[in-house]
Amino acid sequence: MSRDHSRRFAAVAKQVDKNRVYGVREAIELLKGLSNTKFDETIEFAARLGVDPRKSDENVRGTITLPHGTGRQVRVAVFAKAEHAAAALEAGAETVGDDDLIAKIDEGWSDFDVLVAHVDMMRAVGRLGKKLGPRMPNKKAGTVTEDVGETVRQIKAGKVQYRVDRQSNVHVPIGKVSFETDKLVENFAALFGAILAAKPSASKGVYVRHVHLSSTMGPGVRIDVQDARSVAG
Repeated sequence: MSRDHSRRFAAVAKQVDKNRVYGVREAIELLKGLSNTKFDETIEFAARLGVDPRKSDENVRGTITLPHGTGRQVRVAVFAKAEHAAAALEAGAETVGDDDLIAKIDEGWSDFDVLVAHVDMMRAVGRLGKKLGPRMPNKKAGTVTEDVGETVRQIKAGKVQYRVDRQSNVHVPIGKVSFETDKLVENFAALFGAILAAKPSASKGVYVRHVHLSSTMGPGVRIDVQDARSVAG
């Protein structure tokens, strides 16, 4: 971290009260007002869940298409052949291939944000499991599919994946600081509502422990969980 960045961050962080929780709309407006970078920062959602990700029946994972997208240009690579490959390209995928794409990734290529695979390709793609880890196409995440074209279109339109990590956290972008506040609130509501609906039946006690919003270069703002639930409906 550069000295200039450290000073800027410290100055911005002073404007966030660490001893209080904020309403969703209030937090979004605060982050928008604090942003003073030369680029359009991303607003990031983060939550700590009361689940044990080591237990398969407490895993939280799914997808949601945000009403207003994320504002990000998502690079999609697709494992597909013949007419399925053509459909992926027509839908806007940046990279499409079969054995050649598998070999390329196996050699270290990673110039993509999301990987999608036609179901017929998964036997061959399976050998990349250790190399790709959580980036591996997955049926639960909707990235292993019969209709790669439609899946690519949904991803380009703002479909995002949420999944709990090893520390029981979920991190998902919900838009840009340039978005209107109402659109960011609606994206937040869609995502948080999906996470609430995905509560595992095996989960006991408090499900959502903490929620924060932050911008790319800004501090985290703690959100009132009850207000977040109210916004999600």
